[in-house]
Amino acid sequence: MTFSGYSPNIRQIANKRVSLQVQSLTFNLLKFLIRFLFPTVEEITSQELANLLFDSEKPRPLLLDARSQTEYAVSHIETAIHIDPLTPDLAALAAISKDRKIVVYCAVGYRSAKLAQQLDKAEVKCIHNLSGGIFQWANEGKPIFKNEHPAQVVHPYNAIWGKLLKHTYHAQE
Repeated sequence: MTFSGYSPNIRQIANKRVSLQVQSLTFNLLKFLIRFLFPTVEEITSQELANLLFDSEKPRPLLLDARSQTEYAVSHIETAIHIDPLTPDLAALAAISKDRKIVVYCAVGYRSAKLAQQLDKAEVKCIHNLSGGIFQWANEGKPIFKNEHPAQVVHPYNAIWGKLLKHTYHAQE
């Protein structure tokens, strides 16, 4: 699509709109693929998680951040605990109440879905994968934190996956 006959502002707006549509389509396709690859993993939307976290009358879920330590250090969802997705410490989860909801997330949902499936097989109950991961959470303007203080950016994972993160939330690698 070319916008050569239009002013620079119209071209920028049109290019941005197309870019956002491609980003949205890619994100939706990715979430569909994750559901297809991990059909037994229960999902929770970012809005459902926000409702649980911001309603003081509802029990707070345990949040597990299944990204790398480097990604977690840039920012994470408030109260999230880092868990190594490759070698998770399942013994630490044994002390969790069996009826407490556990929400696992990563950048977009693939690594966390894989970990949620592994936890389910290890008979850890009430596991949910955050659909869209922290990228969707941040893209929707929901709060992120670093060292218990509000943060403004998210680690982009890599140059390709980082394109799913709005530019304003994109930490420089």
